[in-house]
Amino acid sequence: MSTLDEPLKKLVGGTTAKVLADSLGLHTHGDLLHHYPRRYVERGELTSLDELELDEHVTVMARIEKTEVIPFKGRKGNRLQVVVTDGRGRLTLAFFNQAHRAHELRPGRQGMFAGKVGVFNRVRQLANPDYQLMDDEDAGPAEDFAGRLIPVYPASAAMPSWKLSKAVDVLLGSLDWELVQDPLPEPLREGRGLLPLRDALQGIHRPRSQADRIAAQSRLKWDEAFVLQVALAQRRAADSAQPAVPRIPRDGGVLDAFDARLPFTLTEGQQKVTAEIFSDLAQDHPMHRLLQGEVGSGKTMVGLRAMLAVVDTGGQAAMLAPTEVLAQQHHRSIVEMMGDLAEGGMLGGSEQGTKVALLTGSMGVPARRQTLLDLAVGDAGIVIGTHALIEDKVQFLDLGLVVVDEQHRFGVEQRDALRAKAERPPHLLVMTATPIPRTVAMTVFGDLETSVLDQLPAGRSPIASHVVPALERPNFLARAWERIREEVGKGHQAYVVCPRIGDAEDEKKAKAKGKPPEGEDRRPPLAVLDVAAELSAGPLKGLRVEVLHGRMQPDAKDDVMRRFTAGRLDVLVATTVIEVGVNVPNATVMVIMDADRFGVSQLHQLRGRVGRGSAPGLCLLVSEMPGASAARQRLDAVAGTLDGFELSRIDLEQRREGDVLGQAQSGVRSSLRVLSVLEDEEVIAAAREEAVRLVALDPGLEGQPGLLGALRSLLDADRAEYLEKG
Repeated sequence: MSTLDEPLKKLVGGTTAKVLADSLGLHTHGDLLHHYPRRYVERGELTSLDELELDEHVTVMARIEKTEVIPFKGRKGNRLQVVVTDGRGRLTLAFFNQAHRAHELRPGRQGMFAGKVGVFNRVRQLANPDYQLMDDEDAGPAEDFAGRLIPVYPASAAMPSWKLSKAVDVLLGSLDWELVQDPLPEPLREGRGLLPLRDALQGIHRPRSQADRIAAQSRLKWDEAFVLQVALAQRRAADSAQPAVPRIPRDGGVLDAFDARLPFTLTEGQQKVTAEIFSDLAQDHPMHRLLQGEVGSGKTMVGLRAMLAVVDTGGQAAMLAPTEVLAQQHHRSIVEMMGDLAEGGMLGGSEQGTKVALLTGSMGVPARRQTLLDLAVGDAGIVIGTHALIEDKVQFLDLGLVVVDEQHRFGVEQRDALRAKAERPPHLLVMTATPIPRTVAMTVFGDLETSVLDQLPAGRSPIASHVVPALERPNFLARAWERIREEVGKGHQAYVVCPRIGDAEDEKKAKAKGKPPEGEDRRPPLAVLDVAAELSAGPLKGLRVEVLHGRMQPDAKDDVMRRFTAGRLDVLVATTVIEVGVNVPNATVMVIMDADRFGVSQLHQLRGRVGRGSAPGLCLLVSEMPGASAARQRLDAVAGTLDGFELSRIDLEQRREGDVLGQAQSGVRSSLRVLSVLEDEEVIAAAREEAVRLVALDPGLEGQPGLLGALRSLLDADRAEYLEKG
């Protein structure tokens, strides 16, 4: 009998165990038991072949339509070509020098075929695929599958689905179920009407009916949601137990002086979110709050007022920005908004004010030294900076608040390193302009309280978005350049965005990549330097066109942004360096070249750079992809709505959900197997409530050995570190 912690070697043999580990990351009995089927097929049901993607390892179920042995021309050998169909699409199987297989791969027979999807003569094919015939009169696999659902597992080239299925069969027959502890507390399981763990695992791997499968998945979704929410509830409880300095703004301070000068009224949403933040700041434990909002909803204003509130208590605030362009833009706009209140202690500065400092890696030595001194002695109440803020030399007199802008651009370690510069844990405000569906916020940012800004300030104009099919309608692209000329003629400005720079470094990378695989787009992405030169000499000749990209010298970048902001440039041809934080109200039109090469959320962010003033905004998404392609459908979705939350949902569906604990970048595998953060909102919300209740009653989970074991499995070293530092 076996337990879940045992390595797979004894169960399946050393060779198979190595393949399972190397290709699928499965090492123990527990790993294999929780490697659930991706889908199920019924005997006689055929798998859709018309949606197979290139380079994907697939297992399909289909019927053989045609078999032909084709001799090679001019040399020995042959190719056995087998065409299979599901009644709608067709797929070719190619076997090289294996003509003997024609005897069993006869037309009319049905089977499961596994391999990597490639292309030959513009037809999709599997080369030398593994297969198992489902109606083999001699071997009898059909008897194994007769009368029930056939599981199709996430597989690899070296480990097709049916081999995984056999390994699972062996495991299910050898497990000592008495030693398999249930992570769900019994009262919760019974109260929610969920299956016992053994029944759920049997039902997910070997369902006798669709009802079996649904009941098993419902139970296992709860396992995943509940274990994750318990981990996050423990994190929130630990945060609440830490001491922090309450920050209650005083009357007549810099915040009051700033508010008195505001030429506009805060939106209802800004006032509500500010009240939530100020309530958190007044507590004696650290604030951990996520502020998410639409592009242009006024997050920077809310963040600034929180920083001023902390300055009023004698503390300091640091804003961490992901790029120098964004740090400089924030510093410039905050100084402009504050006026002489940003010149505290300086000649001409307000007595109520404070110094607003900037710290980036490219600053000159004298300016850098002065900023470090201002922070150490407390003269600078606010500092805006890049990763340079994290360096050891940076010391604060009393760091009370850390504001992280565009959280997804930073690693947890970087955020933690800045927080560690305070004697007591500082309050934390995380801001993102990438809208996040509610259930994702409950998982990815589950250790943070969430505030949402979904109102645009008064005076913001709508943005019209259109797809420009450059190949199908070249006159549309010509019209795009005419529209820029028209806007410039009205005194406005424009952005043109390209996917890459086009300098020597770019060319070197392109050469290193070599020839793209067959079926891929062979034209390299359009580049800033090339497009800017073509526009200046062609359709935008006579306009003041400049470039902006990440490999320019910092002084040059800052100079270009200053001139564009001041209206001394007409058109800025840039990379995504302008994606967040850049605020030029006079810019009214944006043309995004090769728009299909950008993600949905990224396009929404870029689009938010126009329409920031009183004039309407226009965003043109240029693409050479055909109208029926998935890429064009994605662009149509962006053009069809300005709702960032709807677009984030589309983006998540297309990118797949990844590892919700933030480690998806490693590309290993998701911690969620049956739970969908998009579709299972009710389960996640209910699991969160149950988790909070349990952790409040039993913080150490001393009465829950099964749950503790599941937490240990979920929180490997990387994920534990993520939560610890979150």
